[in-house]
Parts: sequence; C-alpha cells; structure tokens
Amino acid sequence: MNISVPRRVTAVAALAALALGGLTGTSATARPAEAAGVAAAPDISLTAVKQHLTDLQSIATANGGNRAHGRTGYKASIDFVKAKLDAAGYTTSLQTFTTSGATGYNLIADWPGGDPNQVLMAGSHLDSVSSGPGINDNGSGSAAILETALAVSRAGYQPSKHLRFAWWGAEELGLVGSKYYVNNLPTTERSKIKGYLNFDMIGSPNPGYFVYDDDPTIEQTFKSYFAGLGVPTEIETEGDGRSDHAPFKSAGVPVGGLFTGASRVKTSAQVTKWGGTATAFDRCYHSSCDTTSNINDTALDRNSDAVAHAIWTLSAGSTNPPTGKVFENTADVSIPDNGAAVTSTVNVTGVTGNAPSNLSVGVDIVHTYKGDLIVDLVAPDGSVYNLHNRTGGSADNIVQTYTVNASSEVANGAWKLRVQDKAAADVGYINAFKLTFP
Repeated sequence: MNISVPRRVTAVAALAALALGGLTGTSATARPAEAAGVAAAPDISLTAVKQHLTDLQSIATANGGNRAHGRTGYKASIDFVKAKLDAAGYTTSLQTFTTSGATGYNLIADWPGGDPNQVLMAGSHLDSVSSGPGINDNGSGSAAILETALAVSRAGYQPSKHLRFAWWGAEELGLVGSKYYVNNLPTTERSKIKGYLNFDMIGSPNPGYFVYDDDPTIEQTFKSYFAGLGVPTEIETEGDGRSDHAPFKSAGVPVGGLFTGASRVKTSAQVTKWGGTATAFDRCYHSSCDTTSNINDTALDRNSDAVAHAIWTLSAGSTNPPTGKVFENTADVSIPDNGAAVTSTVNVTGVTGNAPSNLSVGVDIVHTYKGDLIVDLVAPDGSVYNLHNRTGGSADNIVQTYTVNASSEVANGAWKLRVQDKAAADVGYINAFKLTFP
C-alpha cells in the first residue's frame, strides 16, 4: 500500500439480497448465511492462498529480495499470475506503461460470459517496495483475488455480470498502474464498470478488520459478511484514497474494499475488540521483514473468504429483490456509553397514504450488552413505537426485523431509529436501519 506514514453481529440474509438490488480452503470460522436465491460462494482455501504467497516469496528471493516496479521480481510475479489464469480459461492481457524510467505492467483477466455492459471488477497491486518482498503489502491481496479467480473457474461460475480481475503495477510509486488503466479507458467502457473492489494488505500480523466507507452497497456487503462471522469491523481511514481504488472513485465508479492495517498503532480499544497488541498493525510495513512470516492466518483466511463472498454476491443476478419499497441507512452511528440517545434516519418518499399495519423495521445494532439498550422507532410526526426495552441480559447485538402497526402514520417523511444506552461499561453502534413498505 502506498501510505504516507504520518462488529460483531449475525448476518441477515435480506441485507445481502438488498445489496444485489443496489449493484445489481477450510475457513477458520463459520460462514454466514447466504442471501436467498444467491449461489453460495465457495470456501477459499487458506492453504492455497498461502501457497501463492510462498511462490511470490520465492520469486522475490530469486530476484534481489523484492518484486518492485522495474525489477525482475515484478515481471516474474506478473508472469506467474498470468500463467495460472491462462490455464484456468481467462482472457488475459498485459497493459504496459512507463514510469521512473522503466516499463510497468498491469495484468487484466476477464472471465468469459456475463453482461459486458455490467462489469464487476476486483483488483490488487502486485508490486512491492524495493526494500522487501512485499508479502503482506501486497502479496496478500494479490494472492486472495488470484485464488478467488481460480475458484470462479473451478466452479464454472456464470454470473449475471461480467467478471474482471486486475493486478496493478507501480502502486508503490503513486498508484501509477491503476491510474494509467482508468485514464486510458474510453468513457463508454468506464461507464460499464458497476463496481470496483480493492484488496490491499489483508493479512497484517496484528490485524484489524477495516471496510472501505465508499459505496454503501459494497460496504454493507462486506460488513454483513463479517457480522455473520461475529467479527466487528471499523471504517478504513489509514489508507483512504492511497490505494488503487482511488482512480476508479475519482472517475465515478462505485468502489469498496478491505484492509487490515499498516504502520498505525492498534489502540487499546481495538485490542479489546480484535485481540493482538497495542503496536503497529504491521511492524514490517515497507520493510525487508515483510515475508511469509509476516502474515496472520486467521485474518488472511477471513478476508479471502470475504473477497469471494463479495464477488459472488455482487455479480449475481438471479436473486429475487425484496418485495415492496425499501428505505435503508447503512451509515454507522456510535452509541455513547450510558449517554444520550442517538438516531439513524431514513427518508421515505413516493409512498401513497399512510404507513401499513405491518411495517417491517430492520434493526442491526452492534453492542456488547443489549440489556443496556432502549430502541424506538420514531415516526415523522414524533410518535414513538418501542422495539426493545433493556431485555436480553448479557447477550450482545440486536439484529432483528420488527413488525409495527403504523397505519395511523403518514408514510412519507423522516423516520428515525432511536437508541440509548442506559448503563455503563458497554459500547456499540447502529450498523444499519431499514424500513420495508409492502
């Protein structure tokens, strides 16, 4: 990653199904439920992903200890990935560019089939810095999307959307390869890319679980996946705009991705949340010690499976969309410990007359002690419908769909989910709030 150095819930299948409408190895932990009607993504073998990392390490070792732009180790890395994709039936192409006096390479791999006007793309930078082999940064992302691409081939997967994978060159010199690709795409081709997923450093040895806060559909797809594993997430900020999603975002393409941390120090709160130590997420960031020993297997396993889940979910087109009109807010809202009430708002428009007698209220709250919480639905006129009143004892999280008789309320307007923590020592946030009008 090119950085200037300076949740835990149960998955709701409807969230994944909603995501489709918006964009439409053995795992160490249980996999979350898939959305109804969506083919389940295969488990991505940690062993296979780690073998790719071993191969990249061998390439670096044989080529001066790195895989940097302009060095023989980078071209050998590109050739290694390309050979595997060619054998798996992908249509591959090498895009060349020149920077810092050397030829650079992007590898683009298209899976045959799918709507060519609806492209879902996933990418990772393949280059390292010159000071080390770059196994976490970014062999980890490169290996995960490689194994996912091979899983697509093994499954004979034929999604509704067209799948494209990319491995970028010269990211460490300022996102050069991905910028070149985006800038040289004709406008009509650029508009066909309906989502770009970026994976840069997803196996950090002292990991956090960070999700890009960009396109809300892609963000929620990842957040729901990790929620199903019982793994809390946070919004990614350390590398915001400093990896290969940035050129796509600037061009108006919806983007998202995953990250496990670089040189920043994990806070004590994050240690409580994820384990590890209050040290750098990756002490070997941009260093010679970024080798195969610099990988957390659990993080790499979880994130590799999340890559496949997102690609299968966001590329499918066979799911039945949720019936009725759905209004959702997926922005995180922190809940103060033993503090004032907070709200998440959805603005309902285009619904005739009053709300129904069976208004569906989807609540997704990450919290370490739900017995502290009072949760209300507040109608546009201020009427309050209590959903949860400090029940559940020491259990955590509230992920539930409530049915409310709101037939006396005008449907259109600002509806709020109001949450208050009424006792000390536990923390959390509103993960998502949605209303479904039948």
